Amino acid sequence: MADPPRMLTCSVHPLPYRTNPAEYFAAIRHAPGAVLLDSGRPSAERGRYDLLSAWPRAQLAVLKDESGEDFLQRLRLNLDQLGQAAIPAPYQLPFAGGLIGYLSYDFGRHLERLPSQALDDLQLPDARFGLYDWALISDHQQCTSQLVFHPALTAAERQRLIALFSQAPASTHDSFKLSEPMRPDLSAAQYQQAFERIQAYIQAGDCYQVNFAQRFRAPCVGDPWSAYCALRAACPTPFSGFQSLPEGGAVLSLSPERFVRISERQVETRPIKGTRPRSQDAAEDAANAAELLASPKDRAENLMIVDLLRNDLGRTCRIGSVRVPELFSLESYPNVHHLVSSVTGELADDKDALDLIAGSFPGGSITGAPKIRAMQIIDELEPTRRGLYCGSLLYLDVRGEMDSSIAIRSLLVKDGQVCCWGGGGIVADSDWQAEYQESITKVKVLLETLQSL
Repeated sequence: MADPPRMLTCSVHPLPYRTNPAEYFAAIRHAPGAVLLDSGRPSAERGRYDLLSAWPRAQLAVLKDESGEDFLQRLRLNLDQLGQAAIPAPYQLPFAGGLIGYLSYDFGRHLERLPSQALDDLQLPDARFGLYDWALISDHQQCTSQLVFHPALTAAERQRLIALFSQAPASTHDSFKLSEPMRPDLSAAQYQQAFERIQAYIQAGDCYQVNFAQRFRAPCVGDPWSAYCALRAACPTPFSGFQSLPEGGAVLSLSPERFVRISERQVETRPIKGTRPRSQDAAEDAANAAELLASPKDRAENLMIVDLLRNDLGRTCRIGSVRVPELFSLESYPNVHHLVSSVTGELADDKDALDLIAGSFPGGSITGAPKIRAMQIIDELEPTRRGLYCGSLLYLDVRGEMDSSIAIRSLLVKDGQVCCWGGGGIVADSDWQAEYQESITKVKVLLETLQSL
């Protein structure tokens, strides 16, 4: 019998450790396909890795009439062409070469039959990925930074990248400015009207919960990377990211929420459902957190989404493996407290990460329940498509390792304007004014930071 093919191994080149990935990213800021997945260090505490890359071997965007299944199969074929590779011991690194990019919320239209009432005024491709054969990864647990090279990368390119990142970090960057203040697309009266329609659907038994969002936007000039650096300083979160788009645009995400993670075929999703504002006053801040933890409404909403996600994971996980190890945990961020749960499972033998995405995207915490009916109502009542908002930034490597965010607290800079969205789950006993205020509270720090630049 012939020997099985030998698994190729990535090469690793150590670099000086930096807690803030912005210093390394500055070296590739203007490179094609520049992308950063950022754990928000040193201020945010939960994330372990930062991952950045540029100059992809291929760029893959979903076509307007392409089915989700066909696009995911294209991603699969590109991963296969790059080829399997292992990370050498003793490194524990999340990425050995593969795909990095985004799925917009509207990628859901390529997976499910949905109406098409909301206006697609931003014209953002519903998914866009690069296939990368190298990455710079910082491990904040081990306090290391290193370049990781897939075996397919040429020796000359390795040397070029080592030289590039061995130089002193660039400190200059262009400014970013709003030409006018950020304004909502909906008036309070229009928000109330949409809220009342959702209540009518809930009373009629159509749905239990709908996540409704409003968009804020303003014309802008300058470099979105400068905006991102200011935002990550004001609002450090463990699932942040920056992705360059063609013609000077960019995706800027300051998300606190994981969508799904796969490591060694173990799956975890961490839905957020339940929010209270932070306060400068310590006693008031503690009271807000305690009120959230004790709130029957927020616990019921969170449990509704946990049940939905157990069902979503059950489509691709081994029967009997889906568990809820964490229910109603408190996580606190600079502007809000959140109620967070965890749902886990193990991928079935005949399924992979892209099957999991096909079965569970978009995330239940930002649609509602039941999911498809909630998505239909969102399309009817939100005047414009969400685009990136509530989609996902993710990496998927050649080993099948994956991590992904839910792109809340996220902005899109494109065609001379910046857009930002705030939303929340509406249930039978929701109050429209409280929900309206919460949708603003969630993005207040982002809007104020942009307006101060």
